[in-house]
Amino acid sequence: MLKKLRWPDYLILAVLAGFFGYVWYTIEGTLNYKWRWELIPSYIVGWHSGREEYFANILLQGLAATIRISIYASILALIFGTVLGIARCSTNLTVRMLARTYLECLRNVPPVVVVFIFFFFLSQQLIDALNLDRWARGIARAENNGVWEFLFGEMRRFPSLVSGVIVLALFESAFVGEIVRAGIQSIPRGQREAARSIGMSRWQEMRYIVLPQAMKKVVPPLANQFISLIKDSSIISLISVQELTYKTVELVASSRMIFEAWITTAAFYFVVCFSLSRLFARLERKRR
Repeated sequence: MLKKLRWPDYLILAVLAGFFGYVWYTIEGTLNYKWRWELIPSYIVGWHSGREEYFANILLQGLAATIRISIYASILALIFGTVLGIARCSTNLTVRMLARTYLECLRNVPPVVVVFIFFFFLSQQLIDALNLDRWARGIARAENNGVWEFLFGEMRRFPSLVSGVIVLALFESAFVGEIVRAGIQSIPRGQREAARSIGMSRWQEMRYIVLPQAMKKVVPPLANQFISLIKDSSIISLISVQELTYKTVELVASSRMIFEAWITTAAFYFVVCFSLSRLFARLERKRR
């Protein structure tokens, strides 16, 4: 790796090192900030003196919630987005225009506005209608709820998690829908005509001919969209969903460790997203 570096690479590395050194000097000197990095590990994994065991503290709890929300939201976004992508290619003008209106509105409205609209007008109404608060409290009071807590975290906050998943999935489905639509339209028209010539219906053509090929083509952009979804999950902290960003705000408010907390949070996001990007790149090379 080092043998491949040339003098422009070393120059760029030197500039970056100088920049970060300047930032560090400014914080140390001008702001007179006292670093307390030694406290950060205890906010990741804490020690319970009464039970004499380690436990996931505030930052690790937030990271676990972010991972759960991202997985569930990506599954829902893939389902909704696939339906939207198929609808965008429908021969029915009404269906096609409704799907396009949904996609264009979400892709051209600020994410924060979309999150608040979906939260107050959809997800919260759904939670109240299904009475999820009462159901989640009942499970939280039960003794054998280990599986529920592993899948969804603290069950008393289950409605909050559902709100975050729904809001994030509906927002990201607009981008997934466009990816699926592009994949469907990339299939040569001759294959569709051949399917019709042997008596296939439009549904059979889509199910057996178009979608299997389209989904293979859209795997790389969908993988990138999943990574973007993880980063976008920080937006739902605005509606009090207890994920990593929300927990970091709580930590900063209680400990005043502004730089240590946010740098640690940035490192968590970077490790997760970078690891996934390397994994998807490796799987893509194997597939080829």
